[in-house]
Amino acid sequence: MRRWWMLALGVNAHAGVTLGLFGLPLVMPEILRHFDVLLPVGGLIANAPALGILCALVAWGALADRYGERLVLGAGVGLAAVLFAAAAFVERTWAVIVLLALAGAAGSAAMVGGGRIVLRWFRPPERGVAMGLRQVSFTLGMAVAAFALPPMARAHGLPGVLLLCSGVSLLAAVLAALFMAEPPHGIAGSGPERAGSPYRQPALWRVHATSALHVVPQVVVSTYGVDCLVRAYGWDDVAAGRLFGVAAIGGAVIRVAAGRWSDRTGLRMRPLLVLTVWSIVVLALLVAGTATGTGLGVAMLVLASVMTVAGNGLAYLAAGELAGPGWAGKVLGTHNTVQNSVSLAVTPLAGALILATGYWAGFAAGLACAVVSLPVIPLSQERRRSS
Repeated sequence: MRRWWMLALGVNAHAGVTLGLFGLPLVMPEILRHFDVLLPVGGLIANAPALGILCALVAWGALADRYGERLVLGAGVGLAAVLFAAAAFVERTWAVIVLLALAGAAGSAAMVGGGRIVLRWFRPPERGVAMGLRQVSFTLGMAVAAFALPPMARAHGLPGVLLLCSGVSLLAAVLAALFMAEPPHGIAGSGPERAGSPYRQPALWRVHATSALHVVPQVVVSTYGVDCLVRAYGWDDVAAGRLFGVAAIGGAVIRVAAGRWSDRTGLRMRPLLVLTVWSIVVLALLVAGTATGTGLGVAMLVLASVMTVAGNGLAYLAAGELAGPGWAGKVLGTHNTVQNSVSLAVTPLAGALILATGYWAGFAAGLACAVVSLPVIPLSQERRRSS
């Protein structure tokens, strides 16, 4: 029972800091009004935390491997809370971007620490569900952000949004610092460090590459989805944010279900392949709907926000299991660094593409990357391991 409490603390830390790290695109209309900038610049501001995440994940992973989750989660998420608060009191665009990037660097500790909890406290037949629940921390944080941030932006502007992100992060940091513990000896995943680098395995590189490709549709949908509903379909920004909040709850359910599926089959990559195929179908319909301006675009936009994140936990877990306990923090940090590198590059490029051509073109770029990922998923290596 104690392992589930540790997982809950990790989920809480990740969900709390997610509001500030990934929730700002939900108030994109307010960001554009506040700074009086075009969509590509607004996308850069909203995703500025990704720049800091990119620079800090591997370092946090190494610290977690050496000192454990308690220090990493408490210090990192707590520092992020301070930086979000500081960003609320500055007006210059460049200063806000810098502070948000630093907050991302600090808060990324939760992205590494939470994954290590699953690998160190849970045995393999439980890890799929546990990682699905851990991944719920992102969708839970995004659901809270979707319901809380747009009304806060309307009532108190962008400073109110940043102060809310700060308060939630501070609470999560305090709980992690007070109650997080190390696993007892004998639990699978808490043993000695693996000899040699896990990067000698081609499968690990392919898992990283798969996730990098899957990030593209996820980023396009999550960053510009609300703005698409507001600008292309005439939705109220609060209503659009709430719709994405409901979709985030659906994303949480499907992540846990995918984890359970992988535990029952003993496979991680084959379920990911099936989920990718379904994502491709949804994205193709989304492109058609937004290109024609029909209601199909709205329905598929909501469904795409669920399907594009459904397999994240499986790839993340596969990377950690290939790494082994002694390398888990560094490999998971690298995995997230790859994802955030792609996210940082895609955000302004997709914004420029959408501005020049239309929302359908941005979604089509995500569709293309999902299709390219199909032969990259390392199915053959998984068959050898499971036989």
